[in-house]
Amino acid sequence: QGQFVESGGGLVQPGGSLKLSCQASGINMMIEAMGWYRQAPGKEREPVAIISALNTIKYGDFVKDRFTISRNDDKKMIGLQMNNLTTEDTAVYYCNRGWREPAGPWGQGTLVAVSS
Repeated sequence: QGQFVESGGGLVQPGGSLKLSCQASGINMMIEAMGWYRQAPGKEREPVAIISALNTIKYGDFVKDRFTISRNDDKKMIGLQMNNLTTEDTAVYYCNRGWREPAGPWGQGTLVAVSS
């Protein structure tokens, strides 16, 4: 199933940047697609960015070239560089495995709050 521990969230002003990290364990990450998801208050969880084992990437339409997903299979980590953040990016961010849909358990997530 795997376990995922997210970190790097915080409070940032509109237009600012954050880099999120996710430490995976209990899976062979080299053969897994990995992704970031987010859940804003009162909304359903949605995919942000997914990266396949072969580094094919898909982003949510709202990303609009602001975010970059990365993976380090040796360290079993994935990252999400987020630039030009807006208040609409405020959410709890989670990572998980899977290409079409999340396939593992959800971790605690990391809160990103964008506010002036």
